[in-house]
Amino acid sequence: GGYFMSKEIKTCDCSKKWRIVIPLLVVILIVGVANLAVLFSQPAAVEESCAVDFAGEKQIEQTVPANDPFAEIADDDAVKGSLDAPITIVEFSDFECSFCETFFSQTLSDLETKYIDTGKVRFIYRDFPLEFHTNAQKAAEAAECAGEQGKYYEMHDKIFENQNAIGVNNLKTYAKQIGLDEGEFDVCLDSGAMAQEVAKDFSDGQKLGVSGTPTFFVNGTKLVGAQPLSAFEQIIEAELAK
Repeated sequence: GGYFMSKEIKTCDCSKKWRIVIPLLVVILIVGVANLAVLFSQPAAVEESCAVDFAGEKQIEQTVPANDPFAEIADDDAVKGSLDAPITIVEFSDFECSFCETFFSQTLSDLETKYIDTGKVRFIYRDFPLEFHTNAQKAAEAAECAGEQGKYYEMHDKIFENQNAIGVNNLKTYAKQIGLDEGEFDVCLDSGAMAQEVAKDFSDGQKLGVSGTPTFFVNGTKLVGAQPLSAFEQIIEAELAK
């Protein structure tokens, strides 16, 4: 009988011990889960805050919307068309390049009529002056100087319309023709004030794999050469359909 009682007591002792331990484990588990919830909630809040701040900075720095994936490709260069357009075309170009002039004279106006003027595309020109084109650097600076007076694309058009006459004196004549403050323009061009801006465009182009002109990025899709409207249409329509 003693042996039976001894076993019964041992069994009772064991259940008592677990009746104490289990509630303790439950408490520990609840506290642990609560701590984990706090721990994991903190980085999420920080990440969200950082994303909002970062977007705000981009909106200030860029001329395109902050949430645009092509904001850095676009840089802060002049935009032709609506900033809210769903398609972004960035052209890296050289004012002295004959193929760039071909795009300007044969494709750009149709692109404007069908897509830019209708709010579907915003177009951004970035400088990629090739070193063997002796007038390309100053022509690019001239357009940037005109942009300082709010007439970037007026100068852009003038240069391409007169591509065989784009020396510094010619550029100053065009500045007068498009109604710029001549003194301000001359100081800007002669001082090389926009040389760094042009160099940044060129450097960014190299980082994106640009090696010749014109090179386009249509919502990030690379298109090289003086392409006809149909080549742009194919990419634009596919993007609009997404």
